[in-house]
Amino acid sequence: MGITDILCQALQQQSQDIVNAMCLVGTTKYLIQVLREDGWDALFTEVKNFCEKHDIEIPDLNDVHSTTKFGRSRLQQGQVTIEHYFRVEIFFTAIDQQLQELNNRFSEQAIDLLTLRCALTPKDNYKSFNIEKICTLVEKYYHMDFNMQEKINLKFQLQHFLIDARQDLNLKNLSTIQELCSCLIATKKTQNFYLIDRLLRLIMTLPVSTATTERSFSAMKIIKSRLRNKMEDNFLADTMTIYIEREIATSITSESIIDDFKLIKERRSLL
Repeated sequence: MGITDILCQALQQQSQDIVNAMCLVGTTKYLIQVLREDGWDALFTEVKNFCEKHDIEIPDLNDVHSTTKFGRSRLQQGQVTIEHYFRVEIFFTAIDQQLQELNNRFSEQAIDLLTLRCALTPKDNYKSFNIEKICTLVEKYYHMDFNMQEKINLKFQLQHFLIDARQDLNLKNLSTIQELCSCLIATKKTQNFYLIDRLLRLIMTLPVSTATTERSFSAMKIIKSRLRNKMEDNFLADTMTIYIEREIATSITSESIIDDFKLIKERRSLL
């Protein structure tokens, strides 16, 4: 469907603007719902014009729709017209499946967690940094990771951190949560903002993009081929890691691998 194409293209991108992605989810759901309520007549007119253009016979929509012996019972057949069948059982059903899929993939919890990630993003001098929203979502989803006193202290740490981050040159020009977490470690600010550091690490476990997952499946299809279908899981995982992170793997020399292997324990002979 053309309505969902923009959302699909956005979700395929390796790096995404979470706010815009969540807006696309909302607008996609809304447009699909509008299509369900008001789109049948326009679709029928378009299909009718197509059939007339290509000399395709159009059935009388007021006729009774007949089904196979495995479908509707004989008592119900007389109550269903062709128009009702195409509008309710095909058109509405297809749209309802789309809405159900979107609701399953983008539940309230998933949207809240992505919103929390966005609220912690240091991009544009911490423009999206929302302390109240962060504390609310931490209370809602991370109540097992922070005790009551830590939740109280987290709010004050966030207030101190926001002022410090907008003044500190090391923290000013960051754009991702990963960069922020690394910078906190490099500047040893994790000692003062240890609760923020813990929250950042929890947020970084959230999968934001489906592109990484799809690349992993593509790599698995290449590595675990028909001729290598008996590969064990551990060996497959190690091989996929090297394949996916091949840019890093190419910088590792055979000599360094031999040296590391040699240092694991003493050998009877030289390697």
